[in-house]
Amino acid sequence: MDQFTINLLFVGASFALYIGIAIWARAGSTSEFYAAGRGVHPVTNGMATAADWMSAASFISMAGLIAFTGYDNSSFLMGWTGGYVLLALLLAPYLRKFGKFTVSEFIGDRFYSPTARVVAVICLIVASTTYVIGQMTGVGVAFGRFLEVSNTTGLLIGACVVFAYAVFGGMKGVTYTQVAQYVVLIMAYTIPAIFISLQLTGNPVPALGLFGDHAASGTPLLTTLDQIVSELGFNEYTAHHADTFNMVLFTLSLMIGTAGLPHVIMRFFTVPKVADARWSAGWALVFIALLYLTAPAVGAMARLNITELMWPNGTSGDPVSVEMIEDEAQYDWMATWQKTGLLGWEDKNGDGKIAYFNEKDADTVAKMEAAGWGSENELTKFNRDILVLANPEIANLPSWVIGLVAAGGLAAALSTAAGLLLAISSAVSHDLIKGSINPNISEKGELLSARIAMAVAIAVATWLGLNPPGFAAQTVALAFGLAAASIFPALMMGIFTKVNNKGAVAGMLAGLGITLLYIFLHKGWFFVPGTNSFTDADPLLGTIKSTSFGAVGAMVNFCVAFTVSKFSAPIPKEIEELVESVRVPRGAGEAVDH
Repeated sequence: MDQFTINLLFVGASFALYIGIAIWARAGSTSEFYAAGRGVHPVTNGMATAADWMSAASFISMAGLIAFTGYDNSSFLMGWTGGYVLLALLLAPYLRKFGKFTVSEFIGDRFYSPTARVVAVICLIVASTTYVIGQMTGVGVAFGRFLEVSNTTGLLIGACVVFAYAVFGGMKGVTYTQVAQYVVLIMAYTIPAIFISLQLTGNPVPALGLFGDHAASGTPLLTTLDQIVSELGFNEYTAHHADTFNMVLFTLSLMIGTAGLPHVIMRFFTVPKVADARWSAGWALVFIALLYLTAPAVGAMARLNITELMWPNGTSGDPVSVEMIEDEAQYDWMATWQKTGLLGWEDKNGDGKIAYFNEKDADTVAKMEAAGWGSENELTKFNRDILVLANPEIANLPSWVIGLVAAGGLAAALSTAAGLLLAISSAVSHDLIKGSINPNISEKGELLSARIAMAVAIAVATWLGLNPPGFAAQTVALAFGLAAASIFPALMMGIFTKVNNKGAVAGMLAGLGITLLYIFLHKGWFFVPGTNSFTDADPLLGTIKSTSFGAVGAMVNFCVAFTVSKFSAPIPKEIEELVESVRVPRGAGEAVDH
């Protein structure tokens, strides 16, 4: 059986499973559509939350980022995991106790302001829409490679699958579908890692193999990797080279951005009791840890495999030849990925070799020129997003493992896309239509509007995936920055302070506005008159990068909210009592539904 047929079987079987679950768990009421009837077990909800969280960024991109940067990109692991600790301790149980369906509804009621609710909806839609672009684009890339169709066709197929189980199933259908998707994606991530860890270290546990000995050299694996990449002019894999201040700020942005993302918070509205919300966050951390503890090993081992393939005779010998790439089976993956446009090489000096090294390091260039390999890196393109998807092929793993990884990559992208789209549709139907435009709408009408809003959101997300805006490559940073700067502070102040409605609205607008402005200006997303092009810009505030600015935006939000609140009327007595009641530690009791 050829690889295409195996890929088709794995992907087709997983899609059939998702749609079958959606039919079985179809939502019949608004409570089931928005919050799965508040009947999801904490363990089930923890698994669904993990799938909701482990998007294409976690499954496809994170190991690639770690592989080619090393220790410095551990901030992704620390920030994303730390966000769930904040959720478990500071937000999830209190929001569940409040008993609402959406984040925007909590903000509107707590700050006794329809305006606050609408502003929260705007923040939610902007953050969720920018995040979902990357998921839909990832679906297209994965389909294009493994099912040998165009990126456009793959994205359209993925959109139809999401439509089938999200529009009809709502939160109830999405929850149980995400449980299945978690099982698929965690198997697809860990099984190849186990194979590769056994190959390189003899240890079946990748996280332990990372700190074990390299089987071929007998030296510690990380020591071997440090030596090889250093000889090619790259930074040592285990050393810290980045700006420490930015690394800390970026980690903080990821943490509070995670705690402020609406599609994650919504998951804690689905459990029966307040205590279950905290347990759900704990179980989510357990299930997320299975992938996140494996990711550093996947990144390091893949980097070692790739480097050794490019220098089969060692860095003191010859680089791989064009003839080897064309004729030897272990390099077939390069020809396959070259067709996608995400991998490329060129014999620039005509010597029949493909020299891979850091052409920006003068000492390495001098060494390569002396050895006769030229002064230019001839691996001209290696998109880091392909690393996890290509990993089984690079390591010559069985065909069924490659098919499993195809299904896993699609499961990761689709699970998060469904959660984000559900957050958007809930904000439109429940917070805008029912909350502001037509408060007297019937439950049947609201459910229909929710499904229509979901369908429209899928159509918009698909169009953006096909025609991404100029900032599509930074969607993750933008989404986290916006959530960190706008939604997280509002939730924290709503639970733990007596900030009033004017302060909350001013704070959200200030945090949202300054973060958007900084990201756009720093990334150069503005037209330069007379140049017919866009341009990049240096950091505007010291060395702070756009990806780190979410934490600064959150500080601005807090400061503006407290200042405006101090110079305006205090919150009403009944709202003060409401805030106090939410904080009363009755976590073991039944939550009150409104």
